[in-house]
Amino acid sequence: RLAGNALTYIPKGAFAGLYSLKVLMLQNNHLRQVPMEALQNLRSLQSLDLSYNLLEDLPSFSVCQKLQKIDLRHNEIYEIKVDTFQQLLGLRALNLAWNKIAIIHPNAFSTLPSLRKLDLSSNRLSSLPVTGLHGLTHLKLTGNHALQSLISSENFPELKVIEMPYAYQCCAFGVCENVYKISNQWNKEDNSSTDDLYKKDAGMFQVQDERDLEDFLLDFEEDLKALHSAQCSPSPGPFKLCEYLFGSWLIRIGVWTIAVLALTCNALVTSTVFRAPLYISSIKLLIGLIAAVNMLMGVSSAVLAGVDAFTFGSFAQHGAWWEQGVGCQVVGFLSIFASESSVFLLTLAALERGFSVKCSAKFERKTPFSSLKAIILLCAVLALTIATVPLLGGSEFSASPLCLPLPFGDPSTTGYMVALVLLNSLCFLVMTIAYTKLYCNLEKGDLENMWDCSMVKHIALLLFTNCILYCPVAFLSFSSLLNLTFISPEVIKFILLVIVPLPACLNPLLYILFNPHFKEDLGSLGKQTHFWTRSRNPSLMSINSDDVEKQSCDSTQALVTFTSTSIGYDLPSNSVSPPAYPVTESCHLSSVAFVPCL
Repeated sequence: RLAGNALTYIPKGAFAGLYSLKVLMLQNNHLRQVPMEALQNLRSLQSLDLSYNLLEDLPSFSVCQKLQKIDLRHNEIYEIKVDTFQQLLGLRALNLAWNKIAIIHPNAFSTLPSLRKLDLSSNRLSSLPVTGLHGLTHLKLTGNHALQSLISSENFPELKVIEMPYAYQCCAFGVCENVYKISNQWNKEDNSSTDDLYKKDAGMFQVQDERDLEDFLLDFEEDLKALHSAQCSPSPGPFKLCEYLFGSWLIRIGVWTIAVLALTCNALVTSTVFRAPLYISSIKLLIGLIAAVNMLMGVSSAVLAGVDAFTFGSFAQHGAWWEQGVGCQVVGFLSIFASESSVFLLTLAALERGFSVKCSAKFERKTPFSSLKAIILLCAVLALTIATVPLLGGSEFSASPLCLPLPFGDPSTTGYMVALVLLNSLCFLVMTIAYTKLYCNLEKGDLENMWDCSMVKHIALLLFTNCILYCPVAFLSFSSLLNLTFISPEVIKFILLVIVPLPACLNPLLYILFNPHFKEDLGSLGKQTHFWTRSRNPSLMSINSDDVEKQSCDSTQALVTFTSTSIGYDLPSNSVSPPAYPVTESCHLSSVAFVPCL
């Protein structure tokens, strides 16, 4: 035992003559290489421990034909060559964990017929050669995040315990739940479970008198199945299914409906509101921006629905790729950004309506438009920061294929979700106080007589709807904080996939169905197209003055320019005196400016 001596090198003749040495421990040193000549005389060596060193290149251990155990964990190994472990017929356990192994030769393990335990955890593997590993009973691959492909169970007929990087890779072994702890199984001897089985076999006739023989044989058969079935971790669960992303048709139909409605309705609202960007009122600007961010939520739902359709029935083959990919990160970022931006903009709209009504009642000047734009920009920056935190903090978006921070499990993720709920609850509280104060200050009938009462009612409807839909999300987050486990996983998935994005399709629907401004905007949009078509006629008198007045009063066009417009004047025939100034038959007007009605 030469462990912990700060050794930096081993002379070639250091172990000369030690023909009977069976155990050599060199862990916890500073070794960077082990010369193959130093191992040539160790003919009887059975156990070699070189862990916790600085080894980068490995020698060929084939000179030690009787090796049964090699420990090389916590080194700097990058590659396993074809001759590193050649012809070690008695090798039973090989530990290569916590290295930098990215390359393993396809035949590196081909001549290890006795190998039973192989630990390759926490390396950089993207593939695993299976040649020569048919006799493995224990295999560890956890921590190899680049290893995302499925490993067939047919290559490991004797496997009992396996640890994979992703839960989806356990689907190939038919694992649902682990009955035994993996850590205990890894350290047990190979024959321990067989001994227990023989003990049950020997006591079979003793328990015959206590219970029915048929029941005992059924239990005995289950023990046989448990003995020969692989126990894989991490196990697939309700959020990491083997066949489907959503798992339920109710959730699948709900997500598709929300995606279609959110994209179409918000696109319609955005096109009508921003059809004339030269002039737009403050409240319509906020309504249009809310529709734009809700469209982003529709995009994220549509992407999830597309992934579910693309991987339908075989999600395990693509689960690790999707969960760790850039697409999942983008979907999670868009979901959080759209949700928070919508809440912030709705709060700003509620405050704007209260301030606008107050100024209108007192005939005061409203807040400058530039100030509103600055506040909108501040809300966008705040929402962007909140959505970026999971990307900087680790793998919150990659914790599940749903690409959302799950409100349970990791304490940091739970804290993030609870902080979001508290912030959004504060926003809803501010909205409620603002509107309660607005309605309390208005006298009876004042709201109906206001020129913009429809927008006041619309924001109130949005506030009520969004607040009601946010209650399940808040309840879910606080229940996870209090470790309340009575909520089923299906309900949690329904809340995250259907309830959270539901305001993204309800908000534009409420505007389209119940707000008269949408009908006016939609009607004026068609008239505006007709107006521009007719304005190309060289005669200005052919333009309907009523249409022009309505266009200007609707405040949709701040400036309309006409070039080279000819205006004809009809002179009276019975003129008494000639005009004091010469009048031409036509004059050219370079431009006509229309200003919005006050």
